[in-house]
Formats: sequence, structure tokens, C-alpha cells
Amino acid sequence: MDDTLSARAAQDIFGDSDAAVAPIAASERIDTLDFIRGLAVMGILAANIVAFGQPFEAYMYPAAFKVDAGDPGGWMWIAQFILIDGKMRGLFTLLFGAGLYLFMEKAWARGATRKLQAWRLFILMIFGMIHFFFIWPGDILFYYALFGFLALACIGWSIRTQLVVGLAGYMLGVLVLGVGMSIPWAVMSGAMGDGPEMAEARTGLVAGMEDAMAHGAVPNAAIAAGDYGTLVTHRLTEQWYEPISNALLFGFETLSLMLVGMALYRLGFFSGGFARAKLVRWGWAGVILGGLVHLAIGLAMRADGFSYYGTLAAFVGWSPLPRLWMVLGMAALLVVYAPPATGWLGDRVRAAGRAAFTNYLGTSIAMMFVFHGWALGLFGELNRPQLYVVVALTCALMLAWSKPWLDRYRYGPLEWLWRCLTYRQVFPLRK
Repeated sequence: MDDTLSARAAQDIFGDSDAAVAPIAASERIDTLDFIRGLAVMGILAANIVAFGQPFEAYMYPAAFKVDAGDPGGWMWIAQFILIDGKMRGLFTLLFGAGLYLFMEKAWARGATRKLQAWRLFILMIFGMIHFFFIWPGDILFYYALFGFLALACIGWSIRTQLVVGLAGYMLGVLVLGVGMSIPWAVMSGAMGDGPEMAEARTGLVAGMEDAMAHGAVPNAAIAAGDYGTLVTHRLTEQWYEPISNALLFGFETLSLMLVGMALYRLGFFSGGFARAKLVRWGWAGVILGGLVHLAIGLAMRADGFSYYGTLAAFVGWSPLPRLWMVLGMAALLVVYAPPATGWLGDRVRAAGRAAFTNYLGTSIAMMFVFHGWALGLFGELNRPQLYVVVALTCALMLAWSKPWLDRYRYGPLEWLWRCLTYRQVFPLRK
């Protein structure tokens, strides 16, 4: 550990100095991070839209649509699988790790300790629980905060250690999930399940699929009917464990990419510390190679008829490795192409990124108005192409409001609230 980090560690042990503690000023932001974050928050909506507008299981399993999916041959499923699913979450996680270190870098300079970041993460966890139970159960904020605490404990590690441990942890997840998710598919669709000795296993897996499909019956009916009280009651009494189970499912990816994001930030990856030619070369290599492997998996799923256990294996078990290549490749290319992306659109994408917290939670609230029965009541009514229209309109709304707001105010609404709660004081919002 270098002298600077030793001084920071001493601050963590002995407490705050007399320096003023305050949020990061706008002039201290890294525009590239905001640009990538803006694209990612819009991409996350594209990834989640099926789970907003159809039963949650339809996110992976097309047969769970309540209407005809409007996707002959499954080519839109494959296109989303290649370009969107998991990649936007991966980019967001990298940026979360980079943001953790950036926050602490500025906090250390102002005399704060890791206690401030821990309090900030605790507040984020509360936001995540509110999001899960009262708005939408696809929340990522809870487990971001949960693994943020672990990442915070590793923040004093060397760059090399963060990078090696992050990548090694990710690869361990690739192995564990790859094996764990392949076995059910092999029993149901592969040669492993052909023998009579596997009949009991196949029966159990069929029952497991039926249970999974029935799991959403009550919340789906409540959403369609606009019965918000029943919906919240069901989440509090029957789905209370899901934030933890989701954290366990995505733990390898989340903590690992946070550590990688920290290391990349410290190496100057997001701020021009890497040669442009190298970023372009390795960026395109990661995107193309990862995309081809995803295409192969998608074609295998098409041949398999997009079965329940096949799509589960594709999303959770087989895609993490090529997804890592694509996430890192996309990040590299966005670092290269973000600075030249100026003008009207580039500025608005950056503004959407600066207000990403508000846009993320605001999107979930907006989708309640689109799909819940007490509002427009479109749950289960739209096919995949129609859901993409909702995505396009909502992304246009993000781009439309974010920049005018930030031209007048210092932060997005929820960003401002998070800062006030973090520092336990009310900061001016209007510029």
C-alpha cells in the first residue's frame, strides 16, 4: 500500500479531519462516465421492458408471454440477447465500482472516511428495498449496496489485487453457474435425460418449471387488476427473500465487476489513460468475439425451441463469459467515442447519465403508469415490438427532461435527495 493509501487508512481508523466534507462538484465529474452511464440506464430499460410489461418469467422464456410475442423465429429474442441483456447491467456495475472509488477519492481529500461511503450505501440499500417492495421487484440497488460494502472493504487494495481478484471471482462464477445451469438443460433437452434412470429427475424439473410459472400468478393478476394493496402485501409476505436470493445469484458478477471497475478507474481507463488505438483494437475484439459466441448460444436456443431450462442456462449459465468480453469491449469503445460525441444528442445522453439514479427509479414508476390496471392497464397486452416502442418513447423522455433540469438545477431530484441524506444537511438544489 502506497503512502497516500496509508494516510487514507489512518483517516479511516482515527476519524475525520477538520476539512470540510461536501459532495463532488460538477467540475470534478468525468464526462465519459456520465456518457456511458446515460447509455446504460437507457439500455437497462430495454433489457427489462419484457419483465415490466409481461410476466417476469417472459424476460427469458418467450412462452410466458400472455399474448403472441410477435417475434417469428425468435430473432428479436436473439438480437436482444446479443446486444442488450446483461451488458447494460455489466456496464452499470463497472461504473458503480469506479464511482465508489471516485467518491472515496474526493471524500478522502475533504477529510472524510469510509464511514461516509458506508452510510451512503446504507441509504442506497433503503432505496432499493422501497423500489423492490413498492415499485418493481427487478431491483438492483439493494444488491449493489450489499456488495458495495464488500467492495468498500477492498478499496485499499492495490490496483493489481483488485483487478486479479475481480477477474478471478468472475471466472469462478462462470464455472459455478455454467455447470449448475447446464445440468437441468442437459436432463430436459440433452442426452443426459434419455435413460429411464433420469425419469424422476425429469419429473422434478417439470414440476420446478410449473412452480416457477405459478409463482407470479398472484402479482401478475394484481398488476393487471390494478390491485396495488394485494401486490405490495404479496411482495412483503411471499417475496421478502428475493432481494437476498437475487444478490446470491448475481453476486459473482456484481462484486467482481465492481472491483474491476475500481481498478480500471485507478488505471485511468475512463479518463484517457490508455492509448486510443489499443482501446479500439481490444474493444472491437471483445464486442465481436463476445457477440459471435452469444449468437451461437442464441441459435442453439432457437434449435431447442427456446425451452424454459435452455433459456435459463443461456442467460445465467452460458452467457457470463462472452458477456464479460462484450462489457469490457463496449466500455473501451465508449471511452474512445464518448468525447467526440458532442452536440445536442451527446449532451443529453450525458445529462441522462448525471441523473441516472432518478432515471432508473423514475423509469420503474413510469412503467407502473403504463402497465398497472389502475392506470393505462397494458400489462400482458403488448408484444415484443410494441414493448420496444414503449422503450423508445421512455428513452426520449429521459433525454428530453434531463438536460433542461440540470441546466437549472445542480443535481437530479433523487441525486439531490441522496446527497442530502448522505451528508445529513440540505444542499441548495437550484443553480
